[in-house]
Amino acid sequence: MAAATFYITGDPDADGLLAREPLALLIGMLLDQQVPMEWAFASPARLAQRLGGRLDAGEIAALDPDEVEAVFKERPSLHRFPGSMGRRTWELCRHLVEHYDGQAQRVWTDPGDAAAVLARLRALPGFGDEKSRIFLAVLAKRLGVRPEGWEDAAAPFSDGQRRSVADVSSPETLEEVRAFKKAKKAAGKGKAD
Repeated sequence: MAAATFYITGDPDADGLLAREPLALLIGMLLDQQVPMEWAFASPARLAQRLGGRLDAGEIAALDPDEVEAVFKERPSLHRFPGSMGRRTWELCRHLVEHYDGQAQRVWTDPGDAAAVLARLRALPGFGDEKSRIFLAVLAKRLGVRPEGWEDAAAPFSDGQRRSVADVSSPETLEEVRAFKKAKKAAGKGKAD
């Protein structure tokens, strides 16, 4: 991955892990639902600590899914729904082992244009259409990974509106994204509206 600085969690160590460990970034994106994004993206660092100091898709996939759920449920829990999100993290790691030899970055570094990358993201357990488009925008805006056609494939998250985690490049932009989400929620609309 290209050198990047993240300002999502408020914890420099957790943000640093997102910048240097592709699996941490994928897990953070997976967990980014029904909890504040800071919590979701800080959880991979806590998960790594609970697993002996590192994240490895092969090691996680080799665990019994109930073990991964138990790790997520330790206090403080890693998600609002630790059981289901622990299992989904296990499923994600298993998918990465089966399709990418456990190398998370291959989801976006294997050959193909933005449509191919988007299709690979959509195939990940727990990644729907919107989450996949947001992650494609994270790759482009934060990591400089810009496969041909990324702007159309990631739309509307490829635009200049600070609407998602892809647009967080500083503590100030984190606040702008929060304000955008709050305003959309108050209006009964989603991030893509």
